[in-house]
Amino acid sequence: RTTKISKCLNLGSYNYLGFAAADEYCTPRVIESLKRFSPSTCSSRVDGGTTILHTELEESVAKFVGKPAAIVFGMGYVTNSAILPVLMGKGGLIISDSLNHNSIVNGARGSGATIRVFQHNTPSHLEKVLREQIADGQPRTHRPWKKIMVVVEGIYSMEGEICKFPEIVAICKKYKAYVYLDEAHSIGAVGKTGRGVCELLGVDTADVDIMMGTFTKSFGSCGGYIAGSKCIKPPIPKLLFEHEPFVLTGAQKLARIRENSNFFRSELQKMGFEVLGDNDSPVMPIMLYNPAKIPAFSRECLKRN
Repeated sequence: RTTKISKCLNLGSYNYLGFAAADEYCTPRVIESLKRFSPSTCSSRVDGGTTILHTELEESVAKFVGKPAAIVFGMGYVTNSAILPVLMGKGGLIISDSLNHNSIVNGARGSGATIRVFQHNTPSHLEKVLREQIADGQPRTHRPWKKIMVVVEGIYSMEGEICKFPEIVAICKKYKAYVYLDEAHSIGAVGKTGRGVCELLGVDTADVDIMMGTFTKSFGSCGGYIAGSKCIKPPIPKLLFEHEPFVLTGAQKLARIRENSNFFRSELQKMGFEVLGDNDSPVMPIMLYNPAKIPAFSRECLKRN
C-alpha cells in the first residue's frame, strides 16, 4: 500500500455520458427509489422480486430502442451468456463474428447449438458461411437447421470499430437468418438521440430480431436488457428515457461524448499513436504491440496523472 494520493484522469472505465457521477436529474430519483424500494428485493424475479420499477424500466427500454418488449437482467455479462442458451439449442446454428465478446462466446457454447465463425466485420465472408452451412445442413444428418442466428456487436469493445450492420442485416434477410445485436458499447453513445447503431446507420429495428444492451457503459448503472418481440418476455430512475429534462440533458451529453471522442482520437494520432476504431466511437484502442510495454506505459501515465 502507498500513502501517496494523486488525482488522476480515469481512462480505464466506462462512463460515456457521465451519469455515474452526481447528476442533478438522475441522482435525486435514484435516492428516492432506494428509499422506497430498498437496494434489493431479496428474491428472484419469478418469485417475489419484480417491482413496479422493473416493469416501468422494461417498458421504457422497449420504447427507447423501438421494440415491442424488453426484459432486464442484473448483470451485463450474464445478459448474453444466459439468454443465448434460451434462444438457441441442439439443431440450431449460431454464426458469430470472430471478435465477439467473451460473454457471447460462453453463451453460444452453453447453448448446445453448432457454432461457426465469420471473419471480423466482413459481410462477404458471412454470406459465404451462411451459404455453405445452409447447403450442408446439420452435422452427420444433413437435416435443415432448426434455427440460424447471426450474432454481432454494434461497436466492438476492443477494436472500437462500428459494425457494418446494414450489409449484415441485408444478408440475414436474404437467407432468412435471425439477427442478434449486442449494443453494450453503442446504446446511448451513438446515433442522433443515442439509440445506437440502428439509428446511426439507418437500420429499421423491425429487421433486428434480438437487441441486447447494457446499462453500464452509457447510463452509469448496472445490468443489461434484451429487447425483441413480446414472446421473449416472461435501478435506473423510473421512466428515465422518457422525461423531457433527461432528453435535453442527454442530447447535450451525446454531443459532448462525440466531440470529446473525435478530438481525443485526433490528438492522439497527431502525437504519433496508432489508434484503432472509427470516428464517433467512444472506444479508442491504442496499439503498443509489445505486451511487456503495457505496465511501463501505465506507470508513465500515472506519473503524469
